Amino acid sequence: MPNSSTATSAPDTVLQVSALLPNLERELSAHYRTVRLPELPDAAGYLRDHGSDVVAAVTSARVGVGDALMDALPRLRAIVHFGVGYETTDVVRARARGIDVSNTPDVLTDCVADLAVGALIDVMRGMSAADRYVRAGGWDGAPFPLATRVSGKRVGILGLGRIGRAVARRLDGFGMEVSYCTRSPVPGVGYRHVPTAEALAEACDALVITVAGGRGTEGLVSAAVLDALGPEGYLVNVARGSVVDERALVAALESERIAGAALDVFADEPDVPQALLGSDRVVLLPHIASATRETRAAMGDLALRNLRRFMTEGVLLTPVPEASRPAH
Repeated sequence: MPNSSTATSAPDTVLQVSALLPNLERELSAHYRTVRLPELPDAAGYLRDHGSDVVAAVTSARVGVGDALMDALPRLRAIVHFGVGYETTDVVRARARGIDVSNTPDVLTDCVADLAVGALIDVMRGMSAADRYVRAGGWDGAPFPLATRVSGKRVGILGLGRIGRAVARRLDGFGMEVSYCTRSPVPGVGYRHVPTAEALAEACDALVITVAGGRGTEGLVSAAVLDALGPEGYLVNVARGSVVDERALVAALESERIAGAALDVFADEPDVPQALLGSDRVVLLPHIASATRETRAAMGDLALRNLRRFMTEGVLLTPVPEASRPAH
């Protein structure tokens, strides 16, 4: 039992806030008194009558723990996120209440970086569009239109955290000129630092977004940034849909003010703007950057180890940084 639990006769309960991997759900049920909130016939009634039993909550990065739920759990002392993101939980508010928050960093870095580079190649070379072209019988009538060379291009990375640096290392192998934008230069990094997203877009042929989501980066890729990217520029987003002004992006694509986009995330998932669905200049992916068996298993294991450490020692293994403001 964590040291942070106050003396009480109430049983210590782990609240599962959202659907998780089946293996992780089984481990939670096998080792802890676990209540699955989405499966309760009367969730509000449970929280009213038993909210004080809950000492830890396990949730996905997409769902988090909202303010109302946090307030309904007076003994809550740990929020464990399955995923690297945590913008769906107000970390500052949680910590002010004595609740620590963890995520699952590092274990998904390589898979997200792999997909970012794959998406960049896809949209610039038109690979998905070419696949559709062959399947539709178009090759019988005419050759596929020429695409854009990838190697040697200038690529800007918006956010140079773990994933951004992993993307940059991969791009080095393509002989690309890499620049990045963060609030301040990252120590020990040889890539060129650019102070604003707009200046970065203007200086590159493709812009890859790996910055954290949340209020601090909402709409960071604005119409002005897209205009700076220009009619020969490409956008790749493996971060959060909220980072991009989606209406501005749709307008830029429809008017051909940018060359194309590869998107793994959207503003209102799973809803994708209708205007993007018929465009061969857009690669659309269903938020799968970390969706490999190996990475999801590692994420589940790390989430479980965070919970285990909290329940035995009262601390988390990978707490999110104290400065929870995204470092774009």
